[in-house]
Amino acid sequence: MSVILTDIEGTTSSIGFVKDVLFPYARRTLPAFVQKHRDDPEVRHWLDRAALEIGGATSDSAVVAILQQWIDEDRKDTALKALQGLIWQQGYAGDDFRAHIYADAAEALTRWDAQGHELYVYSSGSAPAQKLFFGHTEAGNLLHLFSGFFDTEIGPKRQADSYRGIVERIGTAPADILFLSDVIEELDAAREAGLRTCLVDRREDYPQPRDANGHHRVERFDQLDPNA
Repeated sequence: MSVILTDIEGTTSSIGFVKDVLFPYARRTLPAFVQKHRDDPEVRHWLDRAALEIGGATSDSAVVAILQQWIDEDRKDTALKALQGLIWQQGYAGDDFRAHIYADAAEALTRWDAQGHELYVYSSGSAPAQKLFFGHTEAGNLLHLFSGFFDTEIGPKRQADSYRGIVERIGTAPADILFLSDVIEELDAAREAGLRTCLVDRREDYPQPRDANGHHRVERFDQLDPNA
């Protein structure tokens, strides 16, 4: 059976949920979260890492302001993503929201798992945030379906070496891995690393069909045969 590696935003789930629910929640609650948890070792680690990226010693309030700016820019920064994940953990725990997942994606992931496919996630959101996401979806807890989670700690999603690193971690041939994403540049990088690829081109997120640049293309998960 093949391995299926999937993106989240725009692939299993709507772009709108992340941009309209998760990002604003993190931006809004970040100052109070840092004020309360700045001495927690994990929070302190990521605040200090962000400070180094900004340019050195600076106040926590200054770091928070930059992090909020990065949220507005949708910057793929590891420290930001880690802190967002910690904030979202509180939101999920308090039932402030449930993660959106397309019904066809929830059904297909469940079916593929039952058929013996190994499922993995590769997203710019931190691995802990990914686990929270799939543990608190509108379709219920889907966390048990997945064998592993990859984030930008393994490398940027538009670089082929990141996918080579994932192949090494999974321990299978590149051609045995099917990567699903809505971002063509990510699919190009995965193809360069030898993975099979499929563009998920959802009308809900992309009103006009796009040129798939040679990648297989579907609009829904139920149109996809992972064995093909």
